[in-house]
Amino acid sequence: MPQQGVIDSLVSTVTGILAPHGPAVQAVAKSYTPGDFSVHFFLQLAVILLACRVVGWAGQKLLGQPQVVGEMIAGVVLGPSLLGLLFPDFQLALFPKETRNVLYAGAQLGVGLYMFMVGLTLNLDHFKAKAKSAAGVSAAGIAVPFLLAALITPMLLTVPGLFAPGISNANATLFMGACIALTAFPMLARIINERGLANSSLGTLSLTAGAFDDASSWCVLAVVLATFGAGPGVAVLAIGGAILYTAFMLLYGRRLLAPLGRAVEARGEMSTTVLAITMMLFCTSAFVMDAIGIHAIFGGFLLGVCMPRGLFVEELKRKVEPLAVVLLLPMFFTYSGLNTRMDMVNSVELVLIALGILAVSVLAKFGACWAAARLSGEDNRTALGIGALMNSRGLMELIIINIGLQKGIIGPTLFSMLVLMAIVTTMMAGPLFELVYGRKARADGELGALGGGLAIDAAE
Repeated sequence: MPQQGVIDSLVSTVTGILAPHGPAVQAVAKSYTPGDFSVHFFLQLAVILLACRVVGWAGQKLLGQPQVVGEMIAGVVLGPSLLGLLFPDFQLALFPKETRNVLYAGAQLGVGLYMFMVGLTLNLDHFKAKAKSAAGVSAAGIAVPFLLAALITPMLLTVPGLFAPGISNANATLFMGACIALTAFPMLARIINERGLANSSLGTLSLTAGAFDDASSWCVLAVVLATFGAGPGVAVLAIGGAILYTAFMLLYGRRLLAPLGRAVEARGEMSTTVLAITMMLFCTSAFVMDAIGIHAIFGGFLLGVCMPRGLFVEELKRKVEPLAVVLLLPMFFTYSGLNTRMDMVNSVELVLIALGILAVSVLAKFGACWAAARLSGEDNRTALGIGALMNSRGLMELIIINIGLQKGIIGPTLFSMLVLMAIVTTMMAGPLFELVYGRKARADGELGALGGGLAIDAAE
């Protein structure tokens, strides 16, 4: 497309950020009032919290999974895969389609605040010391998945219903590569916290590499959407905007935000004014990254990285973290679970394809990140631990494949296969990490007991 066409598309994309993007809907005889949304919201939240606590506890006791994995499973349980299958009328009455937009907004607030907290605890000194390893792990975690995607996608295109009719091999390959390269950044962060790795070089290296891999996957998705009909403005705004905003925050963010830290130190505590300013900055940063087409969580994480340290972090975590982790974050898992069906892979051929995608995905992330860490000078145990953590995909995978399904890039069958891959690789992460790294590290005193990460989890 000529340069002028790209410029026009970019201008149209920017000016349309706040415009409605959904299809027109027909008028109905009855609709939900604000009171109806309120009634559903509070009941939904109560059920979500109950399910997350119960399933999370069961996952910890029976399967040795961290609380976060139980919450992910609880989200799927509350959706059409189990509750909707057993009690369809009740599930539909509890989670009607009309109320899901409210749940979505709460979900984004929860996961965004959580990633903001993760950014606050990121140890940049560890990253600087491990910059070579982080770069190598991140590059391998992107290159190998796209290479293997290029090998398997032509075969997948021959199976009816997996991809949209008429999609090009290039677009299909890029989408599959983004799905395989993705790391469950929010879930990775929470597993790292719950496993006591928040201040370790391994945890920081994995988080940094995971963040870069996820950002790269979202940029590739923007390119696919642009070439699939959304226009080049989508890709230009996403990639260019992310680079500019990240560069600005890393170059000037700490200097501009330093007065907030000094105000807290001078007072000895965080005032409500400083808390309000901080939350306003968080919402603005999340808006910027969401509006340009990346994701709100990266805005929250990036702002957290640039925030003042010391008493400021202690006060902010004390005031915000329990609410974000216990009340808001579970909405993120449930919203994704409501869009997940596990009954779509229903033939031997499709099961074999699903298992093949799972095997390729594990090889591409676990194998490649392990090899890259070893080549960068890490010992074998640390490299295996990094590979185990980077192989988790979680609900970030569900987000990106939901976009692919909604935009008509993939069909329901491939969507279900990728959901299966996301759940299995996420459930693998904790036990595999303990097997290859955690148990010996705890026996040697390098790590504390499980659950020693987030303050709210340590108190339980």
